[in-house]
Amino acid sequence: MAVIDDMSSQRFYHGTKADLKPGDLIKPGHSPNFSKKDRTTTYVYLTGTLDAAVWGAELALGEGPGRIYIVEPTGPITDDPNLTDKKYPGNPTKSFRSQEPLRVTGEVTDWQGHSPEALKNMKDNLERLRRQGVEPID
Repeated sequence: MAVIDDMSSQRFYHGTKADLKPGDLIKPGHSPNFSKKDRTTTYVYLTGTLDAAVWGAELALGEGPGRIYIVEPTGPITDDPNLTDKKYPGNPTKSFRSQEPLRVTGEVTDWQGHSPEALKNMKDNLERLRRQGVEPID
């Protein structure tokens, strides 16, 4: 897995239902956004595409509206093994993870969610995987 060194020209996003503000840190060690299992995360996830962040905001567990934050990594990031080369050759979703915190620098407030049909299809597929015992890698 490649470590990404030059992050200066890239904008990164994080989709969630957490209510955060600029300056807040998104850190590993909390309940995961997508798993109902009783565990804590060892990574935080970020993406270089708004569409992937929209999915994160829409699929995150919890109450409240989905939110998309603009974030900057505070340490090295690597390709997300959940998506890179396992589901998609290369990294077209520009999905990454880090063991270091992400700093919130802003919020995207004018994003548009996926259609109800697309969202239902994605949730149905995730539920099917969950029933088969497939959990996100962390």
